[in-house]
Amino acid sequence: MTVEITAQVRRATLADSDAIAEFNLAMAQETEGKALDAATVKAGVGALMRQPQYGFYTVIEAGTEAETTLAGCLLITYEWSDWRNGLIWWIQSVYIHPDYRRRGFFRRLYAQVRQWAQAEGACGLRLYVEAANHSAQDTYTALGMKPAGYQVFEALF
Repeated sequence: MTVEITAQVRRATLADSDAIAEFNLAMAQETEGKALDAATVKAGVGALMRQPQYGFYTVIEAGTEAETTLAGCLLITYEWSDWRNGLIWWIQSVYIHPDYRRRGFFRRLYAQVRQWAQAEGACGLRLYVEAANHSAQDTYTALGMKPAGYQVFEALF
C-alpha cells in the first residue's frame, strides 16, 4: 500500500516559531557555514510574528491523513518602492528540510507567495542569494526569476 504525501502551504502562526527558528539555524549553517545564536534567532522569529507590519512567515506542511510535519518555510518582508508606488515583497530565510528537497516543495511555496503578492497589490518579488549558492540560483532561475543587477552592501551594528 502506497501512502500519499500531501503538501499544504499556509501563513505561519506563533506555534510554528520553534520549527522556523530551527530551520533558520540549519539554513545559516548549510549555506554560509555560520553558527547563529539559537536564542537570538528564536527571539527574532517570535518578534516578527508579533509585528506583522514587518512581514510574515509562510510554511509548507507535508504529511498524510494521519500526521503532518513542517517541511520548509520562507519569510516575506516589505520594501516600499517610490519608483513603483508599491510594496516589493522580499523573500528571505528560505529553507526546505533535506527530506523534502527536489520534490517541488519550494516551487509550491513560491507559487503561493506569488499568488498572495499579486492579490494583495505588491509590485514584485525579490530575494538575495549567497553568491556561491549556485543550486539556489538555478532553482530561482527555473521559476522565472532573473538577476536584478544589484549588489547588496551592508553596515551591521
